[in-house]
Amino acid sequence: MKLTTKGRYAVTAMLDLALHQYDGVVTVADIAQRQQISVAYLEQLFGRLRRHGLVDSVRGPGGGYRLAMPGAEIPLTRIVAAVNESIHTTQCGGDPALCCKGDGRQCLTHDLWEELGQRIAQFLDSITLAQLVEEQLRKEAAQAAPVKMAQTVLRSAH
Repeated sequence: MKLTTKGRYAVTAMLDLALHQYDGVVTVADIAQRQQISVAYLEQLFGRLRRHGLVDSVRGPGGGYRLAMPGAEIPLTRIVAAVNESIHTTQCGGDPALCCKGDGRQCLTHDLWEELGQRIAQFLDSITLAQLVEEQLRKEAAQAAPVKMAQTVLRSAH
């Protein structure tokens, strides 16, 4: 699988956008600050995401981005594909003319890596942006629960 930083950052940025868009549109600068990704890099990614219909942009003062459709309709494979990431685990990148050795022959483990790539693609296709949002909100709630409980205990002790 050739899931590089570009694909990872695109998924991370889309998750951040989905988590914060309920406050209105989200700026690339805000995502960059929260996720520690360069604004220029995110602008490139959001240009591709917009061209693929995953986000809408709002121009002018108070502008930014929002999801173009519900997160439940956005599988992770669609995000990765929008930023030109391929899901290939073979050396040849899925090009049958090149094959792994560059001479039309497959390497000994070609079929193994090809199957791995297919399974990764199926896995990413089975997860939607909405599912990632739900999981993140669950994690945040679980992390906040011990803090709230400790605060309650401290208040009742006084």
